[in-house]
Amino acid sequence: MPLLLERLVPQASTYARDLDLLFEMIFWIVAFWFTLTQLAFFWLLVRFRKRDGQKAEYYDGSEWRIKRWVTYPHLAVLIFDVFIIVGAVKVWYNIKQFLPPAEQTVRVISQQWAWTFVHPGADGQIDTADDIITVDELRLRVGTKYHYKLESRDVLHSFSIPVFRLKQDAIPGRVITGWFEPTLTGSFDVQCTEICGIGHGIMGARVVIESDEAHAAWIEQHSPIEVAANATAFAQE
Repeated sequence: MPLLLERLVPQASTYARDLDLLFEMIFWIVAFWFTLTQLAFFWLLVRFRKRDGQKAEYYDGSEWRIKRWVTYPHLAVLIFDVFIIVGAVKVWYNIKQFLPPAEQTVRVISQQWAWTFVHPGADGQIDTADDIITVDELRLRVGTKYHYKLESRDVLHSFSIPVFRLKQDAIPGRVITGWFEPTLTGSFDVQCTEICGIGHGIMGARVVIESDEAHAAWIEQHSPIEVAANATAFAQE
């Protein structure tokens, strides 16, 4: 049965489900205690409502028969908190602290108000002559572990790919390394989720996740070396 978040936004990375499980666990725990406390609250309002001829009583909460109604739920909430903390630490470590070896690396550059992506060419390395640079379109190969090098040229931005369950601030003066592994082909939203100026609302982009064959064909078509060679051949004709 799909998770609640998965029904709204597809899961397209290896760690997306882990995040959804954590959020859904928190949702149901909070929903349980919220419902329980609201039912108890309204029951108490009705049960102990003002009645003619009945005087109000004062309890200071020191008697155990009264205090236990606070102590037992308090202990139960603490037990639930342990599950939340353990799950949150595990997810945080796997996404933010653990950095698996990369098969590919892409550079992500944020600026007011666009995204620039630097993709490796046929040699599989960035910062070489065959790098492919695009604006507002990130091209990835499904089933490949990527490191991303995130930076900002001006103000604070935030790199978000909802289907990956990824959100990472881009801080001027720093290059932040993170990772993801796409698991689903298709075209999805890339967002800036940090207010970065008057054009923040139009700072959208797309991530295109494709098969090995389609990605190899895209690299061949857009390689600057190949494009330059074709242009030279055309000029000589």
